[in-house]
Amino acid sequence: MKIVYNLIGVLMLSLSLGCMAQEFKNPIDVKLGDPYVLKTAQGKYYMYGTGGVKNGFKCYSSTDLVNWKDEGVIYTNKQEKAWGISAFWAPEVYEKDNNFYLFYSAQWKENPTNELENFKIGVAVSKSPTGPFIDVSGKPIFNPDYPIIDGNVFFENNKVYLYYSRCCYKHPVESEVATWAKEKGWYKEIEESWVYGVELKKDFSGIIGEPVLLLKPPVKQNKETEWESRSVTSHEANRRWTEGSTLLKNNATYYMTYSANNFDGENYAVGYATSKNPLGPFTKSVNNPILQKKGDVTGTGHNSITWSPDGKEMLCVYHGRTKESGHQRVVFIDRMHFDDSGNLIVNGPTTNLQKYPSK
Repeated sequence: MKIVYNLIGVLMLSLSLGCMAQEFKNPIDVKLGDPYVLKTAQGKYYMYGTGGVKNGFKCYSSTDLVNWKDEGVIYTNKQEKAWGISAFWAPEVYEKDNNFYLFYSAQWKENPTNELENFKIGVAVSKSPTGPFIDVSGKPIFNPDYPIIDGNVFFENNKVYLYYSRCCYKHPVESEVATWAKEKGWYKEIEESWVYGVELKKDFSGIIGEPVLLLKPPVKQNKETEWESRSVTSHEANRRWTEGSTLLKNNATYYMTYSANNFDGENYAVGYATSKNPLGPFTKSVNNPILQKKGDVTGTGHNSITWSPDGKEMLCVYHGRTKESGHQRVVFIDRMHFDDSGNLIVNGPTTNLQKYPSK
């Protein structure tokens, strides 16, 4: 009887451990900013982001979106065609024609006027999602004569689109909140970053046509839009950000998520806008923000979107901060979905136990 009881105990313990193994909670054990997740054609996941490597990027891999393996450095500017010298940010990797393409932001070494922010977007290629990635040319994809970051790429109907954020640097804009801040004596001007879109050449060697302005902070202040100005109204910074855009399509509607407020502050948050065309015009949702600070979690933003192993669950991957992480950005993965009215919903930020994404 004792042997039987022991066997039952072992079985119950195994079942218990099995159940425990199928639960996780945020944040996951990855310390990156601006996380981007690629799901390859083989179904494996690779996560890229800002941080962890000087003048380059690293990568993590996973089969279940919960347990991640550190794959080490996948890109460094110690190569012949490198054009970036610092500020390596917001990497995103795309699988195309048996190759993997890394889009990233960096400070361009060609800087005759010594601009403090001379950021541009470039592309590197590899045969593997873990690199090494080699720059396809010795310069950025294009130069719009203002600093740009946060490249995001969308493929449709044999066309390729690039979305990016024009930086706030030397970009003061008149608005009600700018006037308000000036009257309070806080700031002389409020700089803004705006999201643009443009068609890319199929080999990523340049752009087709001119960039189109898609999103910018609101000119007027009201309850619906005040969330995009919290970095100013909290006296944190003289800038209003619109950055970290990601495009996806649901039925015939294009959804663009974006982040507003200071990436380095607690008010960083995510909203979205919709359009019937990949190059707009886009209309911001009245339900924004769809992701913002809550409880002990702050600075929630710069998201990417992926799907569960069985393709049934849509997931929002983003960075945030907790009391435990301090100023270190850590990665969160939360479920998201479209409701019956087509509204985009993010079920986060969460820190409670939840089931693995569906297999």
